[in-house]
Amino acid sequence: MRRIVRVETGHYRIPLSHTLSDSTHGEMSAFELVTVRLYDDRGFEGVGFTYTVGYGGAAIRALIDHELTPLITESDAGRHELLWQSMWWRLHYVGRGGVAAFAVSAVDTALADLRGKWCAEPLWRLLGGTRERVPAYAGGVDLHFSIDELLAEIDGYLSDGFGAVKIKVGRDSLEEDVERVREVRRRLGYRFALMIDANMRWSVHTAVRAVESLRDQRLYWLEEPIEPDDEEGHSQLAELGIPIATGENLHTHAEFERMARRGRVAVLQPDVTNVGGVTAWMKVAHTAAARHIPVSSHGAHDIHVHLLAAVPNSSFLEVHRFGLDEFLSQPLVLRDGCVIPPGEPGLGLNFKWDALKEYAANRAGPV
Repeated sequence: MRRIVRVETGHYRIPLSHTLSDSTHGEMSAFELVTVRLYDDRGFEGVGFTYTVGYGGAAIRALIDHELTPLITESDAGRHELLWQSMWWRLHYVGRGGVAAFAVSAVDTALADLRGKWCAEPLWRLLGGTRERVPAYAGGVDLHFSIDELLAEIDGYLSDGFGAVKIKVGRDSLEEDVERVREVRRRLGYRFALMIDANMRWSVHTAVRAVESLRDQRLYWLEEPIEPDDEEGHSQLAELGIPIATGENLHTHAEFERMARRGRVAVLQPDVTNVGGVTAWMKVAHTAAARHIPVSSHGAHDIHVHLLAAVPNSSFLEVHRFGLDEFLSQPLVLRDGCVIPPGEPGLGLNFKWDALKEYAANRAGPV
């Protein structure tokens, strides 16, 4: 038995290098990072985190501090499924997803990091070790960019070595969206995978119009065209023959199971930072595998590279603009359009904690 003897949390507000935007969240100038550091009775440390698009971080940290920390302290850190079940059901009545899922995610991910360090194995090997390279795409958050700015960003992605890119759609005019997609496809050519993301902006009717207008652009997938709870609408769009991806706004395993069964989507995108952590992410991936559906990711690429390298039904890793490179001693390695999963034990997340202190959102608590 290895007991959890201490839990430390942090809450940071990290400015973006420039303002980003999508069709649902509007303009974003910063994101919030909530960190968890677990310590066991033998001196090992496990690190996990979650993030927001700018709001809710204080509530997530409060749930961890006041509800989850007392629950897991002095518990056996090796009984990870029991701990996950205990946390999930402790917050189930006030959660079933939402802020509660974010809180459980950060703690569960720290527990997974701890297990990897005990075993002196990187997490991707511990969870299955299916592949040593994960294809990656650059996930742009670029809805307000002019076409010239958008194309300049695409050029940057290509020079960085990405073989696939995603852009935002969902402007007030569908015609503008179509023009932007066509210009990007013209710049990329057809050798590169191109995804588009509407961030739930469209009705089913508008999404049908978009599919008909963009059918000749050979989109790798259309992401979150409509509200995530509309399983029937997703099924209707799937009948049009374009691959549909969704999942970043589904926060429970049950929601993914229903979408896999009813929505007929081509790709599921569980986010380890909001679905309940590594334990829940793997449950979703296995559910998807049973239905021959690939899984991709949303954000948090430093964690997701382990998970996608672990499972046999993995698709692209999203390399997100809400990155932590400046706060990590060993950022991701991109080679020939693929990310190489780290070889260090656990997640291999070596935070520069002193650099983060400047961005502490609540200096009254431990950071």
